[in-house]
Amino acid sequence: MDDIRVVVTGMGAISAVGLDTAAMMQALYDGVPGVVRIQRFDPSELPTQIAAEVVDFDPAQYMERKDAKRADRYAQMAIAASREAVEQARLADSGIDPNRIGVLIGSGIGGIETFETQHRNMLGKGMTRVSPFFIPMMISDMASGLVSMTFGYKGPNFCAVSACASAANAIGSAYLLIKAGQCDVMLTGGSEAAITPMSMAGFCAMKAMSEQNDDPPAASRPFDARRDGFVMGEGAGVLVVERLDVARERGAPILGEIVGFGMTGDAYHITAPAPEGEGAARAMQAALDMAGVGPTVVDYINAHGTSTPYNDKNETQAIKTVFGDHAYKMAVGSTKSMIGHLLGASGGVESVISLHVLQSGKLPPTINQEEADPECDLDVIPNVARERDVCYSLSNSFGFGGHNVSILFRRFEE
Repeated sequence: MDDIRVVVTGMGAISAVGLDTAAMMQALYDGVPGVVRIQRFDPSELPTQIAAEVVDFDPAQYMERKDAKRADRYAQMAIAASREAVEQARLADSGIDPNRIGVLIGSGIGGIETFETQHRNMLGKGMTRVSPFFIPMMISDMASGLVSMTFGYKGPNFCAVSACASAANAIGSAYLLIKAGQCDVMLTGGSEAAITPMSMAGFCAMKAMSEQNDDPPAASRPFDARRDGFVMGEGAGVLVVERLDVARERGAPILGEIVGFGMTGDAYHITAPAPEGEGAARAMQAALDMAGVGPTVVDYINAHGTSTPYNDKNETQAIKTVFGDHAYKMAVGSTKSMIGHLLGASGGVESVISLHVLQSGKLPPTINQEEADPECDLDVIPNVARERDVCYSLSNSFGFGGHNVSILFRRFEE
Protein backbone atom coordinates (compact mmCIF):
# COMPACT_ATOMS: atom_id res chain seq x y z
CA MET A 1 0.00 0.00 0.00
CA ASP A 2 2.71 2.46 0.94
CA ASP A 3 4.16 2.70 -2.55
CA ILE A 4 0.83 3.64 -4.16
CA ARG A 5 0.38 7.40 -4.35
CA VAL A 6 -3.13 8.79 -4.72
CA VAL A 7 -3.77 12.08 -6.49
CA VAL A 8 -6.77 14.25 -7.30
CA THR A 9 -7.37 14.87 -11.00
CA GLY A 10 -10.83 16.45 -11.03
CA MET A 11 -13.09 18.53 -8.77
CA GLY A 12 -16.73 19.58 -8.94
CA ALA A 13 -18.80 21.71 -6.60
CA ILE A 14 -22.31 23.07 -6.18
CA SER A 15 -22.90 25.60 -3.41
CA ALA A 16 -24.91 28.64 -2.44
CA VAL A 17 -22.21 30.91 -3.89
CA GLY A 18 -21.51 29.10 -7.15
CA LEU A 19 -22.67 26.34 -9.46
CA ASP A 20 -19.15 25.20 -10.26
CA THR A 21 -15.75 25.23 -8.60
CA ALA A 22 -14.44 28.38 -10.28
CA ALA A 23 -17.52 30.46 -9.42
CA MET A 24 -17.58 29.17 -5.87
CA MET A 25 -13.91 29.83 -5.22
CA GLN A 26 -14.05 33.36 -6.64
CA ALA A 27 -17.00 34.14 -4.37
CA LEU A 28 -15.20 32.67 -1.36
CA TYR A 29 -12.02 34.61 -2.02
CA ASP A 30 -14.16 37.74 -2.36
CA GLY A 31 -15.89 37.01 0.95
CA VAL A 32 -19.38 36.75 -0.57
CA PRO A 33 -22.01 35.30 1.80
CA GLY A 34 -24.63 32.92 0.40
CA VAL A 35 -27.07 33.01 3.32
CA VAL A 36 -30.57 34.31 2.57
CA ARG A 37 -34.09 34.01 3.93
CA ILE A 38 -35.38 30.56 2.97
CA GLN A 39 -37.18 30.56 -0.38
CA ARG A 40 -38.02 26.86 -0.85
CA PHE A 41 -40.85 27.00 1.68
CA ASP A 42 -42.42 29.48 4.11
CA PRO A 43 -40.21 29.39 7.23
CA SER A 44 -42.21 31.95 9.24
CA GLU A 45 -43.18 29.41 11.95
CA LEU A 46 -39.56 28.56 12.69
CA PRO A 47 -37.11 30.39 14.97
CA THR A 48 -34.53 29.97 12.20
CA GLN A 49 -35.72 31.32 8.86
CA ILE A 50 -32.43 31.53 6.97
CA ALA A 51 -30.20 29.13 5.05
CA ALA A 52 -27.48 29.00 2.40
CA GLU A 53 -29.74 27.87 -0.45
CA VAL A 54 -28.64 27.04 -3.97
CA VAL A 55 -31.38 29.22 -5.39
CA ASP A 56 -30.66 28.90 -9.14
CA PHE A 57 -29.89 25.19 -9.48
CA ASP A 58 -31.57 23.61 -12.54
CA PRO A 59 -31.13 19.82 -12.70
CA ALA A 60 -32.18 19.83 -16.37
CA GLN A 61 -28.77 21.32 -17.17
CA TYR A 62 -27.12 18.10 -16.00
CA MET A 63 -29.59 15.30 -16.85
CA GLU A 64 -32.74 14.51 -18.78
CA ARG A 65 -35.88 15.99 -17.22
CA LYS A 66 -37.49 12.60 -16.79
CA ASP A 67 -34.42 11.37 -14.93
CA ALA A 68 -34.40 14.49 -12.77
CA LYS A 69 -38.00 13.81 -11.73
CA ARG A 70 -36.90 10.40 -10.46
CA ALA A 71 -34.00 11.74 -8.39
CA ASP A 72 -34.08 13.65 -5.11
CA ARG A 73 -32.46 17.07 -5.06
CA TYR A 74 -29.42 15.74 -3.17
CA ALA A 75 -28.78 13.15 -5.90
CA GLN A 76 -29.30 15.72 -8.65
CA MET A 77 -26.59 17.87 -7.10
CA ALA A 78 -24.27 14.89 -6.78
CA ILE A 79 -24.62 14.20 -10.49
CA ALA A 80 -24.02 17.87 -11.32
CA ALA A 81 -20.81 18.09 -9.27
CA SER A 82 -19.66 14.72 -10.63
CA ARG A 83 -20.03 15.92 -14.22
CA GLU A 84 -17.71 18.83 -13.54
CA ALA A 85 -15.15 16.59 -11.82
CA VAL A 86 -15.22 13.97 -14.57
CA GLU A 87 -14.82 16.61 -17.26
CA GLN A 88 -11.85 18.24 -15.53
CA ALA A 89 -10.20 14.85 -14.98
CA ARG A 90 -10.78 13.96 -18.64
CA LEU A 91 -12.13 10.57 -17.59
CA ALA A 92 -14.45 10.19 -20.57
CA ASP A 93 -12.80 8.06 -23.23
CA SER A 94 -9.76 7.67 -20.95
CA GLY A 95 -9.51 3.98 -21.79
CA ILE A 96 -9.60 2.98 -18.11
CA ASP A 97 -11.50 -0.24 -17.46
CA PRO A 98 -14.88 0.86 -15.96
CA ASN A 99 -14.64 -2.11 -13.61
CA ARG A 100 -11.66 -0.32 -12.03
CA ILE A 101 -13.52 2.97 -11.47
CA GLY A 102 -15.67 3.22 -8.36
CA VAL A 103 -18.12 5.67 -6.81
CA LEU A 104 -18.38 6.54 -3.12
CA ILE A 105 -20.53 9.57 -2.31
CA GLY A 106 -21.62 10.30 1.23
CA SER A 107 -24.81 11.89 2.50
CA GLY A 108 -25.81 12.38 6.10
CA ILE A 109 -29.54 12.64 5.48
CA GLY A 110 -30.22 11.54 1.90
CA GLY A 111 -33.52 12.20 0.16
CA ILE A 112 -35.40 13.95 2.94
CA GLU A 113 -37.26 16.25 0.52
CA THR A 114 -38.70 13.15 -1.18
CA PHE A 115 -39.55 11.63 2.20
CA GLU A 116 -41.50 14.72 3.29
CA THR A 117 -43.26 15.10 -0.05
CA GLN A 118 -44.41 11.49 -0.13
CA HIS A 119 -45.44 11.54 3.52
CA ARG A 120 -47.70 14.52 2.83
CA ASN A 121 -49.02 12.68 -0.21
CA MET A 122 -49.85 9.62 1.91
CA LEU A 123 -51.61 11.66 4.59
CA GLY A 124 -53.65 13.58 2.04
CA LYS A 125 -54.48 10.87 -0.51
CA GLY A 126 -53.93 7.56 1.22
CA MET A 127 -51.23 4.93 1.50
CA THR A 128 -51.78 3.56 -1.99
CA ARG A 129 -50.85 6.92 -3.53
CA VAL A 130 -47.19 6.84 -2.45
CA SER A 131 -44.92 7.00 -5.48
CA PRO A 132 -43.18 3.80 -6.62
CA PHE A 133 -40.05 5.95 -6.81
CA PHE A 134 -40.28 6.93 -3.14
CA ILE A 135 -37.77 4.40 -1.81
CA PRO A 136 -35.11 4.67 -4.56
CA MET A 137 -35.33 8.48 -4.41
CA MET A 138 -35.11 8.65 -0.61
CA ILE A 139 -32.33 6.24 0.35
CA SER A 140 -28.90 7.72 1.05
CA ASP A 141 -26.92 5.45 -1.26
CA MET A 142 -28.76 6.51 -4.40
CA ALA A 143 -26.43 9.42 -5.18
CA SER A 144 -23.60 6.90 -5.57
CA GLY A 145 -25.88 4.56 -7.50
CA LEU A 146 -27.09 7.20 -9.95
CA VAL A 147 -23.61 8.63 -10.50
CA SER A 148 -22.28 5.17 -11.33
CA MET A 149 -25.16 4.64 -13.77
CA THR A 150 -24.63 8.05 -15.35
CA PHE A 151 -21.02 7.29 -16.23
CA GLY A 152 -21.03 3.51 -16.37
CA TYR A 153 -18.52 3.02 -13.56
CA LYS A 154 -18.67 -0.54 -12.20
CA GLY A 155 -16.02 -0.61 -9.49
CA PRO A 156 -16.66 -0.33 -5.72
CA ASN A 157 -19.95 1.46 -5.15
CA PHE A 158 -21.44 2.43 -1.81
CA CYS A 159 -22.33 5.33 0.47
CA ALA A 160 -20.72 6.70 3.62
CA VAL A 161 -23.17 7.88 6.28
CA SER A 162 -21.60 9.49 9.35
CA ALA A 163 -23.60 12.70 9.78
CA CYS A 164 -21.48 15.77 9.02
CA ALA A 165 -18.38 13.62 8.50
CA SER A 166 -19.99 11.60 5.67
CA ALA A 167 -18.24 13.16 2.67
CA ALA A 168 -14.88 13.21 4.43
CA ASN A 169 -15.30 9.54 5.36
CA ALA A 170 -16.18 8.83 1.73
CA ILE A 171 -13.04 10.55 0.41
CA GLY A 172 -10.80 8.90 2.97
CA SER A 173 -12.31 5.47 2.27
CA ALA A 174 -11.88 5.97 -1.47
CA TYR A 175 -8.24 6.82 -0.84
CA LEU A 176 -7.77 3.61 1.14
CA LEU A 177 -9.57 1.51 -1.51
CA ILE A 178 -7.12 2.71 -4.13
CA LYS A 179 -4.16 2.16 -1.81
CA ALA A 180 -5.42 -1.39 -1.21
CA GLY A 181 -5.60 -2.12 -4.94
CA GLN A 182 -9.38 -2.52 -5.06
CA CYS A 183 -9.66 0.04 -7.89
CA ASP A 184 -7.63 2.57 -9.85
CA VAL A 185 -9.98 5.56 -9.82
CA MET A 186 -12.76 6.69 -7.48
CA LEU A 187 -15.39 9.40 -7.88
CA THR A 188 -15.96 10.49 -4.30
CA GLY A 189 -17.34 13.23 -2.06
CA GLY A 190 -20.72 14.14 -0.68
CA SER A 191 -24.10 15.71 -1.40
CA GLU A 192 -26.87 17.10 0.77
CA ALA A 193 -30.16 18.96 0.26
CA ALA A 194 -31.80 19.19 3.67
CA ILE A 195 -33.32 22.68 3.59
CA THR A 196 -36.81 21.28 4.12
CA PRO A 197 -39.54 21.99 6.69
CA MET A 198 -39.01 18.81 8.73
CA SER A 199 -35.23 18.99 8.68
CA MET A 200 -35.14 22.65 9.63
CA ALA A 201 -37.76 22.09 12.34
CA GLY A 202 -35.71 19.26 13.81
CA PHE A 203 -32.49 21.22 13.98
CA CYS A 204 -34.37 24.22 15.40
CA ALA A 205 -35.84 22.00 18.11
CA MET A 206 -32.28 21.04 19.08
CA LYS A 207 -31.38 24.74 19.43
CA ALA A 208 -28.45 24.08 17.10
CA MET A 209 -29.10 26.79 14.50
CA SER A 210 -28.53 30.53 14.37
CA GLU A 211 -31.59 32.68 14.95
CA GLN A 212 -30.07 35.88 13.55
CA ASN A 213 -32.85 36.22 10.96
CA ASP A 214 -32.65 39.99 10.77
CA ASP A 215 -29.29 39.89 9.00
CA PRO A 216 -28.89 36.59 7.10
CA PRO A 217 -25.47 37.28 5.53
CA ALA A 218 -24.00 37.90 9.00
CA ALA A 219 -25.60 34.93 10.77
CA SER A 220 -22.85 32.36 10.21
CA ARG A 221 -19.87 33.61 12.19
CA PRO A 222 -17.50 30.77 13.13
CA PHE A 223 -15.09 31.57 15.98
CA ASP A 224 -16.72 34.96 16.61
CA ALA A 225 -17.88 35.68 20.16
CA ARG A 226 -21.42 36.42 18.93
CA ARG A 227 -21.95 33.07 17.20
CA ASP A 228 -25.23 31.45 18.18
CA GLY A 229 -25.52 28.34 15.99
CA PHE A 230 -24.90 27.00 12.52
CA VAL A 231 -26.63 28.01 9.28
CA MET A 232 -27.88 25.18 7.07
CA GLY A 233 -26.34 24.92 3.63
CA GLU A 234 -26.84 22.60 0.68
CA GLY A 235 -24.86 21.43 -2.32
CA ALA A 236 -22.27 18.86 -3.35
CA GLY A 237 -18.54 18.43 -3.61
CA VAL A 238 -16.96 15.60 -5.63
CA LEU A 239 -13.36 14.63 -6.39
CA VAL A 240 -11.82 12.28 -8.92
CA VAL A 241 -9.03 10.48 -7.08
CA GLU A 242 -6.74 7.96 -8.74
CA ARG A 243 -3.45 6.15 -8.67
CA LEU A 244 -0.60 8.44 -9.61
CA ASP A 245 0.78 6.03 -12.21
CA VAL A 246 -2.62 5.83 -13.92
CA ALA A 247 -2.97 9.60 -13.95
CA ARG A 248 0.51 10.02 -15.40
CA GLU A 249 -0.04 7.40 -18.08
CA ARG A 250 -3.12 9.13 -19.41
CA GLY A 251 -1.82 12.67 -18.99
CA ALA A 252 -4.48 13.74 -16.52
CA PRO A 253 -4.22 17.07 -14.69
CA ILE A 254 -2.90 16.56 -11.16
CA LEU A 255 -4.49 19.01 -8.74
CA GLY A 256 -3.02 17.72 -5.50
CA GLU A 257 -2.24 14.58 -3.54
CA ILE A 258 -3.99 12.89 -0.63
CA VAL A 259 -1.34 11.89 1.89
CA GLY A 260 -3.18 11.35 5.18
CA PHE A 261 -6.56 10.28 6.53
CA GLY A 262 -7.55 10.04 10.17
CA MET A 263 -10.89 8.97 11.66
CA THR A 264 -11.85 8.55 15.30
CA GLY A 265 -14.88 8.25 17.56
CA ASP A 266 -15.66 10.35 20.62
CA ALA A 267 -17.75 7.70 22.43
CA TYR A 268 -19.11 10.64 24.42
CA HIS A 269 -22.49 12.15 23.44
CA ILE A 270 -25.09 11.92 20.67
CA THR A 271 -24.55 15.53 19.56
CA ALA A 272 -21.95 17.33 21.71
CA PRO A 273 -18.24 17.03 20.90
CA ALA A 274 -15.91 15.46 23.43
CA PRO A 275 -14.44 17.94 25.92
CA GLU A 276 -11.51 19.93 24.54
CA GLY A 277 -11.97 18.21 21.17
CA GLU A 278 -10.19 15.06 22.32
CA GLY A 279 -11.51 12.92 19.46
CA ALA A 280 -10.91 15.64 16.88
CA ALA A 281 -7.31 15.96 18.03
CA ARG A 282 -6.74 12.23 17.58
CA ALA A 283 -8.17 12.39 14.04
CA MET A 284 -5.82 15.20 13.05
CA GLN A 285 -2.87 13.41 14.59
CA ALA A 286 -3.80 10.20 12.77
CA ALA A 287 -3.82 12.03 9.43
CA LEU A 288 -0.36 13.45 10.13
CA ASP A 289 0.92 10.05 11.23
CA MET A 290 -0.37 8.35 8.08
CA ALA A 291 1.42 10.97 5.98
CA GLY A 292 4.59 10.57 8.05
CA VAL A 293 4.93 14.30 8.66
CA GLY A 294 5.13 16.54 11.70
CA PRO A 295 2.65 19.28 12.60
CA THR A 296 4.85 22.16 11.45
CA VAL A 297 4.39 21.33 7.74
CA VAL A 298 0.69 22.28 7.76
CA ASP A 299 0.02 25.79 6.49
CA TYR A 300 -3.79 25.89 6.36
CA ILE A 301 -6.68 24.14 8.05
CA ASN A 302 -10.16 24.31 6.59
CA ALA A 303 -11.80 23.97 9.96
CA HIS A 304 -15.08 22.26 10.67
CA GLY A 305 -15.91 25.68 12.16
CA THR A 306 -19.69 25.40 12.37
CA SER A 307 -20.44 28.66 14.24
CA THR A 308 -21.83 26.79 17.23
CA PRO A 309 -20.51 27.71 20.69
CA TYR A 310 -19.20 24.24 21.55
CA ASN A 311 -17.71 23.13 18.22
CA ASP A 312 -15.58 26.18 17.59
CA LYS A 313 -14.19 26.29 21.12
CA ASN A 314 -13.41 22.57 21.19
CA GLU A 315 -11.94 22.50 17.70
CA THR A 316 -9.65 25.38 18.62
CA GLN A 317 -8.45 23.44 21.66
CA ALA A 318 -7.97 20.29 19.58
CA ILE A 319 -5.80 22.18 17.09
CA LYS A 320 -3.67 23.54 19.95
CA THR A 321 -3.30 20.02 21.35
CA VAL A 322 -1.97 18.65 18.07
CA PHE A 323 0.00 21.60 16.73
CA GLY A 324 1.30 23.27 19.89
CA ASP A 325 3.00 26.60 19.21
CA HIS A 326 2.59 26.04 15.46
CA ALA A 327 -1.17 26.44 15.91
CA TYR A 328 -0.57 30.19 16.08
CA LYS A 329 1.52 30.19 12.91
CA MET A 330 -1.06 28.45 10.70
CA ALA A 331 -4.18 29.89 9.11
CA VAL A 332 -7.38 28.23 10.38
CA GLY A 333 -10.39 29.38 8.37
CA SER A 334 -14.03 28.36 8.12
CA THR A 335 -15.72 28.75 4.75
CA LYS A 336 -19.01 27.81 6.44
CA SER A 337 -19.21 31.52 7.22
CA MET A 338 -20.21 31.95 3.56
CA ILE A 339 -21.69 28.66 2.31
CA GLY A 340 -23.24 27.48 5.56
CA HIS A 341 -22.99 23.96 6.94
CA LEU A 342 -23.67 21.40 4.21
CA LEU A 343 -23.99 18.57 6.75
CA GLY A 344 -22.95 15.33 5.03
CA ALA A 345 -21.65 17.21 1.98
CA SER A 346 -19.44 19.60 3.91
CA GLY A 347 -16.29 17.48 3.72
CA GLY A 348 -16.67 17.16 -0.05
CA VAL A 349 -17.00 20.87 -0.75
CA GLU A 350 -14.35 21.75 1.82
CA SER A 351 -11.92 19.25 0.30
CA VAL A 352 -12.40 21.03 -3.02
CA ILE A 353 -11.60 24.29 -1.24
CA SER A 354 -8.56 22.82 0.53
CA LEU A 355 -7.17 21.57 -2.78
CA HIS A 356 -7.85 24.86 -4.56
CA VAL A 357 -5.88 26.70 -1.88
CA LEU A 358 -2.83 24.57 -2.72
CA GLN A 359 -3.02 25.74 -6.33
CA SER A 360 -3.98 29.38 -5.86
CA GLY A 361 -1.80 30.36 -2.92
CA LYS A 362 -4.79 32.28 -1.62
CA LEU A 363 -6.79 31.69 1.56
CA PRO A 364 -10.54 32.38 1.71
CA PRO A 365 -11.54 34.42 4.76
CA THR A 366 -13.76 33.64 7.70
CA ILE A 367 -16.25 36.47 7.37
CA ASN A 368 -18.37 38.11 10.08
CA GLN A 369 -15.46 38.45 12.49
CA GLU A 370 -16.57 41.35 14.66
CA GLU A 371 -15.90 40.40 18.28
CA ALA A 372 -12.93 38.28 19.30
CA ASP A 373 -13.55 35.20 21.43
CA PRO A 374 -10.61 34.57 23.79
CA GLU A 375 -11.33 30.81 23.58
CA CYS A 376 -10.97 30.93 19.77
CA ASP A 377 -7.70 32.81 19.51
CA LEU A 378 -6.11 31.29 16.40
CA ASP A 379 -5.59 33.07 13.07
CA VAL A 380 -9.00 32.51 11.48
CA ILE A 381 -8.26 34.72 8.43
CA PRO A 382 -10.72 37.41 9.57
CA ASN A 383 -12.95 38.98 6.91
CA VAL A 384 -10.39 39.39 4.10
CA ALA A 385 -8.69 36.79 1.89
CA ARG A 386 -4.95 36.46 2.16
CA GLU A 387 -2.15 35.25 -0.06
CA ARG A 388 0.02 32.49 1.35
CA ASP A 389 2.13 29.72 -0.08
CA VAL A 390 0.50 26.47 1.05
CA CYS A 391 2.16 23.08 0.70
CA TYR A 392 -0.07 21.09 3.08
CA SER A 393 -3.74 21.75 3.82
CA LEU A 394 -5.90 19.87 6.30
CA SER A 395 -9.68 19.53 6.10
CA ASN A 396 -11.66 18.74 9.27
CA SER A 397 -15.16 17.25 9.44
CA PHE A 398 -16.92 16.22 12.66
CA GLY A 399 -20.39 14.70 12.97
CA PHE A 400 -23.16 14.00 15.45
CA GLY A 401 -22.52 10.64 17.07
CA GLY A 402 -18.88 11.52 17.68
CA HIS A 403 -17.51 10.92 14.17
CA ASN A 404 -14.24 12.78 13.50
CA VAL A 405 -12.39 12.86 10.18
CA SER A 406 -9.31 14.77 9.02
CA ILE A 407 -7.87 14.60 5.49
CA LEU A 408 -4.38 15.90 4.70
CA PHE A 409 -3.69 17.18 1.19
CA ARG A 410 -0.30 18.06 -0.26
CA ARG A 411 0.63 20.17 -3.24
CA PHE A 412 1.75 17.70 -5.88
CA GLU A 413 5.46 17.31 -6.45
CA GLU A 414 7.18 14.63 -8.49
